[in-house]
Amino acid sequence: MTGTDVPGRRRPSLHWGDDGAGPVTERDADGYADLRTYAAIGDGRTIALVARDGRIDWLPLPDMDATPVFGALLDAEHGGCIELCPVEEYTVTRTYVGHTNVLATTFTTASGSVRVTDAMNTGVAGRLPWAELGRRIEGLAGSVTLRAAVRPGTCLNTAAPWVHETVHGPVLRVNALTLAVRQFGADVVEHGDRHVDLVYTTSPGSRHLLALVGTYDEPLFLPTAEAVDAGIDRTVENWATWAGSFAWDGPWEAAVRRSALVLKLLTHSPSGAMVAAATTSLPESPAGGKSWDYRFPWVRDSAYALTALFRFGLREETHAAISWLLATIRRHGPEPRVFYTLTGERSGPPGTRDVPGWRGIGPVVVGNTADEQLQLGPYGDLFSIVSLYVEHGNVLDAQTGRLLAQIADLTCDRWRSRDSGMWELPECRHYTTSKLGAWVALTKAVELAEAGQIPGDPSRWRSEAQCIRTWVEQNGWSEERGAYVWYPGTDRLDASIVLHAISGFDRGERMSRTLDALRAELGAGPYLYRYSGAAEEEGAFLACSFWMVSALTLCGRHEEACALMDELMGSANDVGLLAEMLDPASGDLMGNLPQSLSHLALVNAAITAGKQEGDPQQR
Repeated sequence: MTGTDVPGRRRPSLHWGDDGAGPVTERDADGYADLRTYAAIGDGRTIALVARDGRIDWLPLPDMDATPVFGALLDAEHGGCIELCPVEEYTVTRTYVGHTNVLATTFTTASGSVRVTDAMNTGVAGRLPWAELGRRIEGLAGSVTLRAAVRPGTCLNTAAPWVHETVHGPVLRVNALTLAVRQFGADVVEHGDRHVDLVYTTSPGSRHLLALVGTYDEPLFLPTAEAVDAGIDRTVENWATWAGSFAWDGPWEAAVRRSALVLKLLTHSPSGAMVAAATTSLPESPAGGKSWDYRFPWVRDSAYALTALFRFGLREETHAAISWLLATIRRHGPEPRVFYTLTGERSGPPGTRDVPGWRGIGPVVVGNTADEQLQLGPYGDLFSIVSLYVEHGNVLDAQTGRLLAQIADLTCDRWRSRDSGMWELPECRHYTTSKLGAWVALTKAVELAEAGQIPGDPSRWRSEAQCIRTWVEQNGWSEERGAYVWYPGTDRLDASIVLHAISGFDRGERMSRTLDALRAELGAGPYLYRYSGAAEEEGAFLACSFWMVSALTLCGRHEEACALMDELMGSANDVGLLAEMLDPASGDLMGNLPQSLSHLALVNAAITAGKQEGDPQQR
């Protein structure tokens, strides 16, 4: 990815304001940065968001779903951050180091230039048993003075950080977290009662380090600063090795490879589960009221993820993900839920936190109300995952086979019910795409039974699948509208219907007409809103736009699909990250980020459209 120049301003002294915010042009007066400025780094357990001005505004520890000890993203004044940038005015260029999730940022001032390399370090054999953030500072030209600060926050107003003196020096404590700053080459190190401030001065070829290590509810291992610095190189090698394990030589290669690396970041290595996004409560609407916690594994996203990962030829990730999901459903089932926690549990009741939210837009929420909803889509998503797993030469165990047969029978009973639909709305209706989720489940169940993978007589499943098809053809199609409609009796449209060109329900004239209707009513340039009326409520939903590419391809409109894909390549920020939504007028990112569904849709669209028309692999 190419870098982007960003002007900065002088910071007047070592001790900055209480919020730790430096006045750079991409931050507003309250200290909030534009969402496009963030890059992501991670270690398989958590993810840090690094703004272009060098400030880490988001870092939950020890896991992605933990309360963020550095959460200035949602509370600029008290949320906490880790700062590192020159004291002079500066410009910035940045890029990931090759095919890795290690970030390199170059600051250029009137007096010189310096490179900062950021990594959440990994170990010799994978994930480290503690969190380790390394920030290497290398002098490139001239002399540059940088100021740094480690300022833990209040964990969304639930804890008070403090500095605790130990026999090995001061450590930072926040609730059950113990954190320590490791460094070499600093000119000044000052400890306050809740923070650590540092100053560095570079020269050509000089090398310095700012690092943070942490544990939760356990003793803290204190590596040397030199060991952390060496860990940055090891982490680069680890990511490069992983990136070399999958193959993709088709079009849009840079975007596909970066998306694959983002998806790996969003995968929780202890379980194999993939979170929907790295953050909570980044708003979908500037008016507020549409903020959600997406730090959970959705069954839907797991289905799309496995589609992409299988296409890349990855083995460990696919097996870990499906094993985790099936074991989790078996433990809480048999009815599959919309999502689970990273530890495979049901989510508790959601709540709010008394903090401002990004740019004062709330609410800030923890947990998600969708856990209590009936959604028929996950039934189809689950069977799609299992079917794909079997298609790639794998075998189900007997217990899983019995579970799936039970879920198929449950689908026969459930599909006639109203549900909350794919978009998790409060109004329960007979949504067209919900019925088609059940159709996918039963169709795949028949295929699995006939292949001897699940027990039972599939005749009932086959019969109910046909009943669903008839219902959709009679109730979901509007000849007057020339499209599949959102639910019976309306002329409103729902962009998620394009998923059922992908599922194979319809790739003929009706679906093709529906694609045209969607682009006419829900389109904004290359982008799509989720449903009729959404443009007044929120941004365009990026996954829908990439799903349209796949649907056009599968409906025989390959040239249009490729042209659309080319247009969509401008959606990501300068380092290739996608959020949930985008404002088509301004290009501003909206919603939680990085968003797995957006990157999954990009990858699958690229693979589908990149195949030659008629190639059976694209189907």
